[in-house]
Amino acid sequence: MIPHTQQWFDSWFDSPFYHILYEDRDHSEAQQFMDNLSNYLNLPENGTVLDLACGKGRHSIYLNSLGYDVTGVDLSENSIAYAKQFENESLHFEVHDMCKPFNKQFDAVFNLFTSFGYFEKDNENLDTIKAIQAELNEYGFGVIDFMNSTQVIENLVDEDIKTVHGIDFHQKRYVKDGHIIKDISFSAEGEHYEFQERVRAFTLADFEQLFEKAGVHLLDVFGDYKLNKFHKHSSERLVMIFK
Repeated sequence: MIPHTQQWFDSWFDSPFYHILYEDRDHSEAQQFMDNLSNYLNLPENGTVLDLACGKGRHSIYLNSLGYDVTGVDLSENSIAYAKQFENESLHFEVHDMCKPFNKQFDAVFNLFTSFGYFEKDNENLDTIKAIQAELNEYGFGVIDFMNSTQVIENLVDEDIKTVHGIDFHQKRYVKDGHIIKDISFSAEGEHYEFQERVRAFTLADFEQLFEKAGVHLLDVFGDYKLNKFHKHSSERLVMIFK
């Protein structure tokens, strides 16, 4: 199990098994989202983008291929070490805590694929919003792509097994203390592992309160990667544009 002194994402995101479990993510859908988002925001040619909590850099790499100057940051040293092989003059990766402002301003700051709401303390979530605001230049836009917590909870699959590369990942999901929690257990290479994902079940109303406290202005809300209108009970995603 994860030591109590350690936040769950410190160990899970640095584990090779995290990337095995989620290796089937839809890259074409992610690229379509980046196309739609950059067109909607009308980012300047060669514009600067901060990919906040970039993981191994799949969004950063694609955004860079579209001509943007991209910086990807993540708390996972292993993920950043992997991503650095793709660096070039306009693509850079650094280890960084997203609660703290980065030392540069950008035309856009993207926080994608539910990479928010990990922290136990409310002030850390608020600090992240404030940090994003500080990272935007005068014309910049912030984007948070979060799960639609209402839809997720209403359609929660309590338990299942997902087999990837011969590893049976046992997944149990439940809601507790305002968090959507997934317990993950499996055996691999002769050892047994247990991890947990804990994400705050933030709703649009919760984000609106955070934005108000941070002095951030919510400009638009979408419900999927095609940028369709958000519907509380049916939308797959909660995509918020702000500045």
